[in-house]
Amino acid sequence: MGSFGAKGSEGSTRNAHERRLSSGRSILWSIMSTAVLVLAAGRGRRLGSEIPKAFVPLSGVPLVVRSIETLLAVDGVDWVQPVLADSECARFQALSLPPDSRLADPVPGGAERQDSVAAGLAALPVGVKYVAVHDAARCLVTVSQVETALGVAREHRAAILAAPVRDTVKIAKDGVVVETPDRALCWAAQTPQVFERGLLGEALKMAELAGFRGTDDAELVERLGVPIRIVESSWENLKITVPGDLPLAESILAKRNQ
Repeated sequence: MGSFGAKGSEGSTRNAHERRLSSGRSILWSIMSTAVLVLAAGRGRRLGSEIPKAFVPLSGVPLVVRSIETLLAVDGVDWVQPVLADSECARFQALSLPPDSRLADPVPGGAERQDSVAAGLAALPVGVKYVAVHDAARCLVTVSQVETALGVAREHRAAILAAPVRDTVKIAKDGVVVETPDRALCWAAQTPQVFERGLLGEALKMAELAGFRGTDDAELVERLGVPIRIVESSWENLKITVPGDLPLAESILAKRNQ
């Protein structure tokens, strides 16, 4: 794995970056580079597991390992930064992980999603220009989906994977329907969500100053007035959340392996 320590301090990040520059990657880092934050700090209580959700196996392979393997297979991903609960960093190091220099040591996340994204962002090498944020529990994302999202973000500054909703959506208040939005306009947001690094950093800072907590990273960037492009995905890129999601994911894997 990469040469970051568990603390992911700014000084150690710069040192690691300099070592990579001296190893012949200076042209890549100076032109453009892309990092992926793999968020794996959640406890996954809704899944009903005795271990954190990221370590739950799917066909014998932990969700976080499946996600990392896919991301490392993506053309144009130069750095993969896992973000875990501080208490789980040692468990992560004990996994059978791909022997790839682009895979950094984990950094501890925070109490909420935004805290974990901020921690991961602070640990990245200074040369990173684009940052993708990905949930480890979306381990069925495909290489082509990630590559497409990265390409759109590089052109338009911000892009997310999303699937068109299949059901009619109702907006309700106190148990009473107040609005039915046009289903053709509704999308279910997924990950990865990809942004210019500076854009994501500014969005996090502004949200912190305002005391705002969003449900995904795109919501924070939206508050800056920046257009976010939709990259159509499929429902197979599900986020494993409840026990019934595991057999569904198993069936998707089985179909892909046929």
